[in-house]
Amino acid sequence: MGGKIKDFDEITSFLGDYGPFQILIIVLFSLSAIPCGYMGVLAVFVSDTPEHHCKVSISSSRNGTDVELPFRERSSWIGPDSCSRYKVDGNWSETVLLSNETEQCLDGWVYSTERYTATIVSEWDLVCDNAWKVPFSTSSFFVGVLIGSFISGHLSDRFGRKPVFFFTMVLQTVATLIQATSVSWVMFSILNCLRGLGQISNYIVSLVLGSEMLSQSARVSYTFLGHSLGFGIGYALLPLFAYFIRGWRMLLVATAIPGFLFIPTWWLIPESPRWLLQKGRVEEAELVIRNAAKRNRVPVPEVIFRAGECLELMINILFKHAVFHLYSVLILYFCRMSVAMVFYGLSLNTSNVNGNVYLNCFISAAIDIMVYVASWLLVNRVPRPTLLFSTLMFCGITLLIIRLLPEGLMGVSSAYCLIYVFFTELIPTVVRNMGLGIASTAARIGTIICPYVIYIGVYSKMLPYIVFGTISIMAAVVSMLLPDTRNGKLPSLISQAKPIRGYVTISPSCMWMCEL
Repeated sequence: MGGKIKDFDEITSFLGDYGPFQILIIVLFSLSAIPCGYMGVLAVFVSDTPEHHCKVSISSSRNGTDVELPFRERSSWIGPDSCSRYKVDGNWSETVLLSNETEQCLDGWVYSTERYTATIVSEWDLVCDNAWKVPFSTSSFFVGVLIGSFISGHLSDRFGRKPVFFFTMVLQTVATLIQATSVSWVMFSILNCLRGLGQISNYIVSLVLGSEMLSQSARVSYTFLGHSLGFGIGYALLPLFAYFIRGWRMLLVATAIPGFLFIPTWWLIPESPRWLLQKGRVEEAELVIRNAAKRNRVPVPEVIFRAGECLELMINILFKHAVFHLYSVLILYFCRMSVAMVFYGLSLNTSNVNGNVYLNCFISAAIDIMVYVASWLLVNRVPRPTLLFSTLMFCGITLLIIRLLPEGLMGVSSAYCLIYVFFTELIPTVVRNMGLGIASTAARIGTIICPYVIYIGVYSKMLPYIVFGTISIMAAVVSMLLPDTRNGKLPSLISQAKPIRGYVTISPSCMWMCEL
């Protein structure tokens, strides 16, 4: 084969790490993650169940008209619970005569407006026999995330990262705006599914597109201090939006508007040069690099990608379905599913924690932001599997034994952003977006289930903690089998992907012969 074949990072090292081009990419994609941060947890406020009791209309003896009793916080005199009421004997007078018999809320419900002017629950009476529709509508969002995770990788590997990034940004924004006009719970749930599809697709593609244009050191900073921090800031903005906008329809409109601000960035964000090379579009890849060098004001070699180097960088399509090790993939997918389930489970459960829901949600987001910064400080000093094991085990113990929600969220937040770094560094370029998409598909199985795990908390508040804590500990144990990718370069070839510990790697020369 001759001399040593350079990889993409070596070829483009003349660009530097943090020039104006790299800073622009980091800033734009970090800002794009802000809407993704609050879109995933909008249900905390949009689908929250206000205090409520049966609507009671009693005939007035004075004028024969019906008088609707107003909402009262201590409403036990109206009925033994919020789904039934005492039958009324007699007419409205100074004393209301109540029988010992109960009946269903035949006239509907009255909802407290102390916290919200309206949610989907009060809008469509999603309580009592219809209470199952609330977690179902939240799960429909994650069904969309499941579909988006599966198809976005295939689409971006086939048509490019850039067009899929902008298409999913528009899809997420438009679906949210239309959802604000929903006339029924069914329409709301369908649009929730589309919103979830756009949210995860946009998040994954922006992570991959940004990572593929940055060097190794800039890539780690981008993932933790840029992309993940943008996600955390978006999460923190949600309770501020919700505090000032108490109606669910206007809240959706307000959260959709920022998406339109990113449309002009089409002319600033280039296509991934790695993806262009994999497709044989060498001239376009060179143009991206030359434009980046011009922005950074650095000299450019006359020929950036030589013929022999391009041959090595372009992987045969035959290997698109040859995932390096089945066991490694299964471990990665299980960890991804577990982390996503626990992260969203704890985030969505903030409305059920004692205290002010807005403050709880903001504290949860603030913990995320602090954890992302702390993880960035540790990620290049501690082996990746050790760090992932420690954060998941910490989360599991605090939930299972001590049942501390903020501390548990702290552990899983670190694991949540760390696992994206892990996946980006483990999966080769040609199948990176597809691999991340499939991993997110596995994760959505967990997120679809998590609203129901939260729902079983009405029977015992300990059950959600037991489920989430056990899953965290299981994921922590198997994560120790993953290889350490610290200070490594993004693999371009299947042969460069690291297997799990204890397995022998196929030599690059053997893989090269297979590729030919």
